[in-house]
Amino acid sequence: MLIEGLEDYMLSCVNKEIFGVECLGCGIQRATALIFKGEFVAAFKMYPAIYSLYVLVAFVIFNLFVKFKSAFKIKVGLLILNAFIIIISYIIKMSQFH
Repeated sequence: MLIEGLEDYMLSCVNKEIFGVECLGCGIQRATALIFKGEFVAAFKMYPAIYSLYVLVAFVIFNLFVKFKSAFKIKVGLLILNAFIIIISYIIKMSQFH
């Protein structure tokens, strides 16, 4: 199946290859593949910010076509939310390895 073959084409993490430590984005490709497979909880466990990132991307695309007054504030709020989720989940992930 096409979805099963996605993992063969995933990019490796340069940060992990050079420094031996995962970056803040490690897991996003596998989480996306899990979503395509219908494994939504596993995708969240793999990369907790996956759904909030999709909401941000969807909103930015929507805002390209539909303009409204508070769009900038919403985008900034979503960016802050995503940054918070990514950083906190990264700290938790790294603390479990040490």
